[in-house]
Amino acid sequence: MKVIILAAGQGSRLRPLTNDRPKCMVELKGKPLLHHQLEVLEAVGIRKEDIALAAGYLQEALVAPGITQIRNEQYASTNMVGTLFAAQEFMRPGEDLIVSYGDIVYRADVLRKLLATRGDLVVAADLNWYELWSQRMEDPLEDAETFKMTAEGRVLELGKKPQSRDEVHAQYIGLIKIAGDKVADFISCYHSMDKSARYDGKDFDNMYMTSLIQYLIDNGWEVQAALINGGWLEVDSIEDLQAYEAREDLVAASTHTSATPAGNA
Repeated sequence: MKVIILAAGQGSRLRPLTNDRPKCMVELKGKPLLHHQLEVLEAVGIRKEDIALAAGYLQEALVAPGITQIRNEQYASTNMVGTLFAAQEFMRPGEDLIVSYGDIVYRADVLRKLLATRGDLVVAADLNWYELWSQRMEDPLEDAETFKMTAEGRVLELGKKPQSRDEVHAQYIGLIKIAGDKVADFISCYHSMDKSARYDGKDFDNMYMTSLIQYLIDNGWEVQAALINGGWLEVDSIEDLQAYEAREDLVAASTHTSATPAGNA
């Protein structure tokens, strides 16, 4: 299994905290977001040598001993999908690939649920998203994205602007798994996309991860939801940090890890 953490982000909404560090190095409860993730990966038995950071902005400020770093030289003009494929050399056909945003924190049981769920591509999705969004913003629906799935959890649509909560069955959290036998196809599909097209209003270099996942869905991939009920946090602004720091129960619940190996989950 390989893991790529997208660690190139500038985090402009977290300034001045990101004036001297990438977004993933901003601290929550005295510890960088990245280190929260690395501890969870270690807790489920994933080795350091199987983890890579797709880096860019202020890469020299990343602190991750023993972890491979791969630079996206175009980080300032590309989005997270471009950063992911800058680390294509780390992808191994035949080995499952986990991709995680660098600005999230999640419990070990969230990761175990992702690992245990089968599909060509699996997305971790929070059924209890409205509670967290309500802590972060006045109108939770304003910042939410569509997430439509079948009763069996097969994802049909994600990443669009919802008109009502009925279109948000859960919320994608920024954590996915590509099955090992689909990694080669994942790479091929990305490179076969029309580079002159627009994807959810963005050009090819700046498409959202949800746009890439939707492209795979539209091309017959079985995208399955690993459904969770909380147990994670997204840090996107100073206000997010302030809200989490003030809520011991929320932060503690979301950063708790277990030492149980993944194979015993």
